[in-house]
Amino acid sequence: MVRWRSGTVLTVRRRWHGAVEIDAETPEGTVRALAYPDLTGEPEPGDRVLLNVGALRMGLGTGGYALVVALPDRLPPDPDGDGATRDQGHLVKARYTPLQAIRLGVDEQASPHRAVMAAATSLEGMPVVTADLHSALPAVLAGVRADRPDARVAYVMTDGGALPAWFSRTLDGLRAHLAGTITTGQAFGGDLEAGTVHTGLLAARHVLRADVAIVAQGPGNLGTGTTWGFSGVALGEAVNAVAALGGRPIGSLRISDGDGRPRHRGVSHHSLTAYGRVALAVADLPVPRGLPAELAADVDAALVPLAGRHRIVAVDDEGLDAALRACVVPLSTMGRGLDQDHAYFLTAAAAGRHAAAVLDPRQAGSTRKL
Repeated sequence: MVRWRSGTVLTVRRRWHGAVEIDAETPEGTVRALAYPDLTGEPEPGDRVLLNVGALRMGLGTGGYALVVALPDRLPPDPDGDGATRDQGHLVKARYTPLQAIRLGVDEQASPHRAVMAAATSLEGMPVVTADLHSALPAVLAGVRADRPDARVAYVMTDGGALPAWFSRTLDGLRAHLAGTITTGQAFGGDLEAGTVHTGLLAARHVLRADVAIVAQGPGNLGTGTTWGFSGVALGEAVNAVAALGGRPIGSLRISDGDGRPRHRGVSHHSLTAYGRVALAVADLPVPRGLPAELAADVDAALVPLAGRHRIVAVDDEGLDAALRACVVPLSTMGRGLDQDHAYFLTAAAAGRHAAAVLDPRQAGSTRKL
């Protein structure tokens, strides 16, 4: 449940799109906290703040902040007067929680994109890369841009991790390099809001005019160590959505040579379950050719059961390491950087390169089916 604290803002620290980091004094000492000004208003030194310190007390890596719930003595004004006007939309995210946010859905009546979305029925063959973790996003993008620097790439963020897109510093750093972000399901704070992954994908194609879309959850990942108990199981459903809408599903495999947990070494059990047992539609599953020999053998063996359902594709990884090292944001997954888990990022970049090859048949020689 919620661990509440009352505190006072001492310092306003760094900020990025949609988020402000502060230091707050509480009866237990100073804590680092995060505020979302669109929800709480702008915190200032001296403000009294109500905090949720649960994730901080648990020591969660991605959630290791206290979160500002309210500035109770200086509440922000209602948007557009009463906060319930037609222009504010009626798409409710984080529904029936104390901080539910009312957003304008890309396809609802008041949206300027209503007519486009009402007519949209197909992704028209658009390649869509699905990834388990948010940390794959910049690597997939780097892989696309290595061969197609002109490609318009949209990010469709699901609600398996962080709900506010504003939480992601990675996404903040990529804003100028993406056609836009669409937050789906209970997630919110993107350039566009959608109620479902299906609507988000159609908006990526027909509103943002994307050539490629990347589907992944926000920062953070729910996992219990059991076969079905992880938020990335939704990857399989994303593959089904892409296929149902006439897109080209490309699954970014979670492959690791740096994770100390046996269930995630080689091909993660997340990928084996999501693509092997949940995804009913056929997807391309790219594997980089340059994996170390022992790891490559383990990967080939693990993918045998998936080969009966999906297309396992070998991808030339020449130049991908350089593309990853030139990435405009830091690469990190579970606290490991590029050199600590090279296979993870290389595999994500290979998925991006394969998406670029699907866009341009002249690049088809860079990939082959195993």
